[in-house]
Amino acid sequence: MKQVLLLVCLGLFTLTASAQVKTPAASPSQMIEQTVGLTKVTLEYSRPSMKGRKIFGDLVPFGKTWRTGANANTKIVFGDDVNIGGSEVKAGAYAIYTRPNADSWEVIFYSDANNWGVPGNWDESKVAATATGQAFQMPMSIETFTMSFDNIKNNSANLGIIWENTYVSVQIDFPTDKMVVSSIENVMNGPGSGDYYSAAVYYLEADKDINKAKTWIDKAIEMREKPAFWYHRQQSLIYAKAGDKKGAINAAQRSLALAEEAGNADYIALNKKSLAVWGGKPAAADK
Repeated sequence: MKQVLLLVCLGLFTLTASAQVKTPAASPSQMIEQTVGLTKVTLEYSRPSMKGRKIFGDLVPFGKTWRTGANANTKIVFGDDVNIGGSEVKAGAYAIYTRPNADSWEVIFYSDANNWGVPGNWDESKVAATATGQAFQMPMSIETFTMSFDNIKNNSANLGIIWENTYVSVQIDFPTDKMVVSSIENVMNGPGSGDYYSAAVYYLEADKDINKAKTWIDKAIEMREKPAFWYHRQQSLIYAKAGDKKGAINAAQRSLALAEEAGNADYIALNKKSLAVWGGKPAAADK
C-alpha cells in the first residue's frame, strides 16, 4: 500500500513539475520585412502598451536614452549600405536607441545589437549614425508602441515611431539609383529588347538622361520580334518628355492601334487621352 501511495505521489509531482501555464506576452514582439528599392530591411521590436500610464515625459523620461520598445533590443538589419542623417551606415544589424524630447527626438543606430536594453557602458564609437526627427502631436492616442516604414520611395523611406499621441520619423536613404544604374551599365554590354525597355522606362521615371532613354526605347522596339502596345506607349511618353511632340504622337498612334487589336481598354484610353493633349487623334469622348 505504501508503495502504491509513493508511486501516486511521484506521478503527481512529475505532472506538476512539467505543467506550464501559458499567458500572453505583456509586450508582444513584431518583425517587419520591407524592401526599399532593391534593399531588404528587417525590423524586430517588442510592443508595450500604455495601460493607463503617462508615457513620454514620465514612464519614458525626456532627455534620457531609451531602449525604444521593450524586452530585447529593437534591431534593424540593412541588406545594403544606407545613409542616415548624413552618415554612411554599412550593411548589417544595428540596435535602435532614442532620446525623446518634447519637440524632437534623437534616433541612434548602434552597431552592437546584442545588448538587453541600453548598454551599461555606452560606447560612442559604436554609434553608426544619429538622426533627429520632429515630434508631432497626434489628435488621438495610440495604445500600443508601433514602428513602421513610411513614405517609401525608390531611394528612401522614413522609419516611423508612434506611441501615446506622439509620432516621430527619420529618413533613411538607400543606394537604389546607384545599384540600378550599375545594373543597367553591366547589362548593356549585351542587352536584349527587354533590357533596353526596362532601362528606358527607369530613366524616364527617375528623371535621368531622357535622350539616353529615347535611344534605348528605340532599340527595344527595333529588337522586339513582335510589336507591343506597351513598348510604344512608353516610347510616346519618352518622346514627349524629350520635346519631340511629332514623335510622341506617332508612337501613341501606333500604341493605340496595337492596343485596339489586342482589346486592351486601359491602353486605348491612355493613348487617346495623350493624343488629345498632344494634338493628335481625338480622345475617346470625341468619337
